[in-house]
Amino acid sequence: MSINKGYMECNRKESGDEVYTPFYAVDPLLEFIPKSKVIWCPFDEEWSVFYQTFKNLGYKVIRSSLSENQDFFTYEPKEHYDIIISNPPFSKKDDVLKRLYSFNKPFAVLLPANSIQGKKRFKIFNNEIQMLGFDSRVDYHTNDNFKTTTKGTPFASAYFCRNLLPEKLILRELNKYEKCIEN
Repeated sequence: MSINKGYMECNRKESGDEVYTPFYAVDPLLEFIPKSKVIWCPFDEEWSVFYQTFKNLGYKVIRSSLSENQDFFTYEPKEHYDIIISNPPFSKKDDVLKRLYSFNKPFAVLLPANSIQGKKRFKIFNNEIQMLGFDSRVDYHTNDNFKTTTKGTPFASAYFCRNLLPEKLILRELNKYEKCIEN
């Protein structure tokens, strides 16, 4: 039996949370987000790929971030929003998912695909979770490299969604391309 050594050695602590979504990983989500909906990106700076992509495509987007003292666990925008979309800190995924469910709004968050499993998450999901999975792994940007993605991500990723997709499981091809993040 082989061991997924890459996953076993990857940084799954808070210090490993600083990975940034590449532009191509937002593309498969676009077909499911109506232009009329207001999006809240709760873990995002102005240079965030989610914020930039949706804003540039004409969506109304609200964003918030810790750097502006807007902690997702205590903050909610005063403005109306319809959908929550982001790449949250992986080390806090259980708390993030619990808080997302508390809003009772549609959401899509990019997480390691194996986040589907776990006793806490099983109770949180309550069989209401949807997944948008991919044919290959997402290569993320890191603090050290906003120009290109870092190849060899040791885990698969998927969007975990609620009340957003037409089916519980949808698979899409990732069409990878390099586009640097301008921060």
